[in-house]
Amino acid sequence: MCAQETQKTEENERGVDLNINIYYGGRGIIDDPTIYVINKMQEVLEELRVHVERYNLYDGKTNITTLPQTLKEADGIILATTVEWYGIGGYMQQFLDACWLYGDKEKIKTTYMQPIVMSTTYGEREGELTLQSAWEILGGQPCPGLCGYVEDLVSFEMNKDYTVLIEKKAENLYRTISQKVKCLPTSNQAVKQTILRTPQLELTPQESEQLSKYVSDDTYVKKQKEDIEELATMFKGMLGKSEKEDEEAYIETFRAQFAPQPEFRARYLFIIEGRKKPLFLEVNEGELTIHYGQEENIDVYAKLKPEVMDSIVDGRMTFQRAFMTGEMTAKGNFKILRMLDTMFNFAH
Repeated sequence: MCAQETQKTEENERGVDLNINIYYGGRGIIDDPTIYVINKMQEVLEELRVHVERYNLYDGKTNITTLPQTLKEADGIILATTVEWYGIGGYMQQFLDACWLYGDKEKIKTTYMQPIVMSTTYGEREGELTLQSAWEILGGQPCPGLCGYVEDLVSFEMNKDYTVLIEKKAENLYRTISQKVKCLPTSNQAVKQTILRTPQLELTPQESEQLSKYVSDDTYVKKQKEDIEELATMFKGMLGKSEKEDEEAYIETFRAQFAPQPEFRARYLFIIEGRKKPLFLEVNEGELTIHYGQEENIDVYAKLKPEVMDSIVDGRMTFQRAFMTGEMTAKGNFKILRMLDTMFNFAH
């Protein structure tokens, strides 16, 4: 026997030190067939001297947003979930989201993943495909998985053929990881590289880890929300003040320059570009009513730009001149239109 073959034999006898994490995304109920499958797989892996770490995503003590950091020491992982009605379940989806947002993508590239999906209803194949596709898009190395429909858990556990199949899958995972079996490129990986444009922060693994801890810290998140609400309230107040000032524009100037005309009554509506509401002006002999808002029974409609109105109230232009030069358009009673310069002499 050559030296190389002797070395391989010795390695097989003493085993290869591997770390495999199991992430269980079911609800943890007693009759969940996925629990039986991963228990059996864990037994086989530990017999092969693999260090197995298990994470139950449903456990309140497990903070899912920080779990991607547990991939650091793993050579491979098992993503196991149960389809109870549709899809891979919220816990598993949340874990995959956390991997996308906070996971170390360079580490994921070298991490093998075996999907285990058991169903008590329908959709185990779709669930397995979902996990495979997600891991490929993350850049990882998916392995052939295991999926099945279980109607009766006792019959499933008593079936020796099923047990052998489960054990073989665990052994295959061990071989794949220990031999570092290469995978052919897939279109999912191409999609990630060429099509997906989800903006991501360029963070170091250490920064990603810190960010995931911040996100999982309820006190920190609560404080951030309070700060955001405080800023929103402040800006809302500033915006409200701005809108209030906007609705008071020109009103005081018109009131200050108003010269009452005996036995004269008229209703004007100025549509000023860029303003949400028109400026309404009503003259009733010695009384002047002016505000922003829609009104009916208008004698004269006028439309102009804010800079034209500014020129008028600053005394650099009259209403008549603005109308004659086309800088202000108007329709209605033109005799009433001409009265504007008589009632509001901004030039003096």
